[in-house]
Amino acid sequence: MGTLPRLSLIQACAVALKSTIFKAELSIADMDRGYYATHALTIAQHPSETDERMMLRLVAFARHASETLEFGRGISDEEDPSLWQRSLTEEIELWIDLGLPDEKRIKRAAQRANEAWIYAYGGSAADIWFGKNQSEIRRFDNLHVVSVSPEIMSGLAGLIERTMQLQCTIQDGEMWLSSDKGSLQVVVKEMG
Repeated sequence: MGTLPRLSLIQACAVALKSTIFKAELSIADMDRGYYATHALTIAQHPSETDERMMLRLVAFARHASETLEFGRGISDEEDPSLWQRSLTEEIELWIDLGLPDEKRIKRAAQRANEAWIYAYGGSAADIWFGKNQSEIRRFDNLHVVSVSPEIMSGLAGLIERTMQLQCTIQDGEMWLSSDKGSLQVVVKEMG
């Protein structure tokens, strides 16, 4: 009888870690775009993804919501964006990334999609990242970069529950996200 191979501690932890599943009923009233819908969402939170980042994915979904917008594999697959919208012919209409992507990923998003968005976060690290990448970012008319403050990120984490009922209202460029746990004005600022 053969012996089983020993796993290193890192391998054992990687095998043991699985995504945490969250359910969200997200009701959106976007008066700016005339979009009103309720989406039943299942969100898989990767073991390395923070609560703040996962909630930012929900915010990005709400700001760009459509019947065909979907979550990408994001963290677990570097080829996928955090969210995307594809046409029936698989053309990428919208690519949304979160965080501080490298120059190669910025270029890939802008070249592959009709419209690309980056939701940068991390406080001063986001400002430094933008300063380093602004010439590449400005090359593309279809690329939009917004920043989300650490205070907003923290507030988003305060709304998290395994099963969420969220209401999102967008009017005159202002976004409010609320649940039984509270309400938060979600401010994103155009970088540049």
